[in-house]
Amino acid sequence: MAVIVRVPTPLRRITNGQGEVQVSASTIRDAIDKLEEQFPGFKERLIDEKGELRRFVNLYLNDEDIRFLKGLDTELKEGDVLSIVPAIAGGHR
Repeated sequence: MAVIVRVPTPLRRITNGQGEVQVSASTIRDAIDKLEEQFPGFKERLIDEKGELRRFVNLYLNDEDIRFLKGLDTELKEGDVLSIVPAIAGGHR
């Protein structure tokens, strides 16, 4: 099933400048593995050594946080949009 993955600016150097890429995958975990095949080094930016989503990375499936779904095992369907959103911190005291 083809899904669209929206890639944030900091990761676009890995995707050769592409802001959106398509992958055929059945779960979010599968989609990340497919992205790694196409763009080596992509997975390590999202997944930690334990195989879990890094805490400073947020993934949204059709605008819903995957942490409130089935996490990386959330199933995908044709036309879904997976958005990668890095956490932003900072500010002024």
